[in-house]
Amino acid sequence: MKIINIALLALIVAFSSCNSGGKKDKSLVPNSVGNINALQIITPNDLWNGIVGEAIRNNFAAPTDGLPQDEPLFSMNQMSPESFTGFARSNRLFLYVVLSDEDKVSITTDEYAKPQAGAIIKATSEEKLVELINKNAPQIIEKFQASEIKERQRRTAISLMKTDSLKKAMGVTMQIPSAYRIAKATDSFFWMRKDLKDGTTNILVYQVPLSMIDNDSTAVGDIIKIRDSVGSKLLPVEDDGQFVTEDAYAPYLFTTKIDGKFAYETKGTWEVKDDWMGGPFVNYAVRDEKNNRYLILEGFTYAPAVSKRDLQFELESILKSAKIE
Repeated sequence: MKIINIALLALIVAFSSCNSGGKKDKSLVPNSVGNINALQIITPNDLWNGIVGEAIRNNFAAPTDGLPQDEPLFSMNQMSPESFTGFARSNRLFLYVVLSDEDKVSITTDEYAKPQAGAIIKATSEEKLVELINKNAPQIIEKFQASEIKERQRRTAISLMKTDSLKKAMGVTMQIPSAYRIAKATDSFFWMRKDLKDGTTNILVYQVPLSMIDNDSTAVGDIIKIRDSVGSKLLPVEDDGQFVTEDAYAPYLFTTKIDGKFAYETKGTWEVKDDWMGGPFVNYAVRDEKNNRYLILEGFTYAPAVSKRDLQFELESILKSAKIE
């Protein structure tokens, strides 16, 4: 009788975790955990130490664009599938790679925790696993990074800086952490910064006429010319130096959308001419046709003694929160 009662209880629990369609009710999953850009890799040790692990590292630990030193896209930790139970399933990002009797790739949302982004790759051979990893990595990385941007924005929203003056002058609002302060503000230029233990993170907001960025073929050159002109004139540096784009490394140019509007995304490194100061920047030139302008949103870091990936990622999440009136 006792065994029957236990069995009935197990069935009740199982059914209660499913919705009316028989699918798992993801509203019941626990809260996820983990540092920003921390990726849990679940794969057997023999795969991790062979060509499959190499393919995972080549894609998911590739150097992050626009940083002065190589830093991986994600900080990875590997465990065997047998260990992927209980609390270990609570990581916000996971990649599950195993041999199977089928070739399949699945991208999941809130599978074991919430919020959570995951990817499951199964294949009948190691060579096929490598093929599927290489083919699907860009899509999976995009999913992971979008998920992490939302998580970074959620953390930022806990304590926000007041941006009424920015809205009034520039017609834009952003979710900026309260740790930032206004370093300089005019009717056409805003500079906000946060002090670090050894350095700063910075946000710039200004605007230029639409005609100053001509077309895709000249966009990166136009954007660099604009930021060098503004930076050298409006950002004070010691000994009459100039805050400009470092010309030793070609910036990366992408296209994206900010608040539904087309934007050029430029990532690269800045320097102070004839000085040892430098660091990474991310710049969004947002095409705002209604106001006949490109709204320029930029985040840059000066932190010579520390890793900069997550500092720049926070800046990217702030800039992507922009709402343009």
